[in-house]
Amino acid sequence: MSDFPKCPVCGSEYTYEDGPLYVCPECHHEWPRQHAAVNEVQEKIVRDAHGNVLVDGDAVTVIKDLKVKGSSMVVKVGTKVRNIRLVEGDHDIDCKIDGIGAMKLKSEFVKKV
Repeated sequence: MSDFPKCPVCGSEYTYEDGPLYVCPECHHEWPRQHAAVNEVQEKIVRDAHGNVLVDGDAVTVIKDLKVKGSSMVVKVGTKVRNIRLVEGDHDIDCKIDGIGAMKLKSEFVKKV
């Protein structure tokens, strides 16, 4: 058996590690690892369009129509995105948007809810 904790939502023992998170494959719940290095998160502070500090798990709202690259879809102004994950790079927010799927966003085009 693995040394990973059981899912706090459904109690599944099949959890796995994905970067700084634990993930449950049965109910798709994600939660931070307890032993994740605090220094990794504090190296770069990510701020939204209004200067508010963003952290993993925040909810944000899109403030500008954004074209989805390689598609004819558009993420409209006011689209709410829950449970964001901060990542390194130019597009520093990793998220899932209802009706579109997994995406990466720039923090300058969102505001914290």
